[in-house]
Amino acid sequence: MSFTQKETKTCATLLREYQQSNKTIRNPEKLTFMGVGDKDVYNITAPFEDEGEQVIAGRVESRDSEYSEIVFFVERDGAWIPREGAPIFTLQDPFYTKIAGELVLGGVQIYPHPNPTKDSIFSWRTVFYKGARIAELKPFFTGPSGMKDLRLVELIDGSIGVLTRPQGEKGGRGKIGFTRISSLKDLTPEVIEEAPLLEGQFIEEEWGGGNEIHLLNNGLLGILGHIACFDTELDRHYYSMVFVLDPETREFSDIRLIAVRAEFVPGVSKRPDLRDVVFSGGLVRNLDGTANLYVGLSDAEAHRLTMADPFISFE
Repeated sequence: MSFTQKETKTCATLLREYQQSNKTIRNPEKLTFMGVGDKDVYNITAPFEDEGEQVIAGRVESRDSEYSEIVFFVERDGAWIPREGAPIFTLQDPFYTKIAGELVLGGVQIYPHPNPTKDSIFSWRTVFYKGARIAELKPFFTGPSGMKDLRLVELIDGSIGVLTRPQGEKGGRGKIGFTRISSLKDLTPEVIEEAPLLEGQFIEEEWGGGNEIHLLNNGLLGILGHIACFDTELDRHYYSMVFVLDPETREFSDIRLIAVRAEFVPGVSKRPDLRDVVFSGGLVRNLDGTANLYVGLSDAEAHRLTMADPFISFE
């Protein structure tokens, strides 16, 4: 499929287009999590099946801390509770996929910055685990220092698509890159760092990343992600967005917003500057042409809502 690229769109332009569109949002709902004391659960995955039951992985964290754990939850009587006996990982922002029949789970690991400053005492990297099921997950790869939003997907021919998000000299505040490898054995920090950027998605003052990759039935990749910016008061604004990528040609569609904070149930925020944050967690595509979007809100809560499937028109 060929995509016609237009000008790079800012958050303000995308938001205006979204507000003028025929939105299909319905059934917004805050998810209830229990069994973690007074800690928050946010930046969740969509539910996925493990050993015959639906499981959500969530970031669990005290309101005044950045030290997080990934906990696996199962639903009981309308609330999500920690799964008995499941491992707990000292990571942030879980995500998952299936590759070669195995579950691949990842998260962000924070650690002391080798050259700390008053504004940056931590660095971070993405860590991957794999196994036949959650109980058997073992670490198999650690990404480059300073890079979040690494995502993997098994393509139709069995090769692996890799989304990256460098920051700094190559990526500014955060841009999306893409490359392909033959198998997980070929995944190296060098391959990730050398992945070409998808040019023209973000202006220099803004940033974004991929959160989840959906292999569409025609081989295209439906990317669920986020685009973000600061306002004049340095408050953060994160929006849930999608685009479609052709892994053969590296052509991609324009970014389109699919959800903003105001459409979810009102709730709390970790800090005042995070009130307008939607962090895309995962999308469950339903057979009736709808999709359920699972998100973290304001670094404090986990919500979901239903919408028209944003990828169905590309299939």
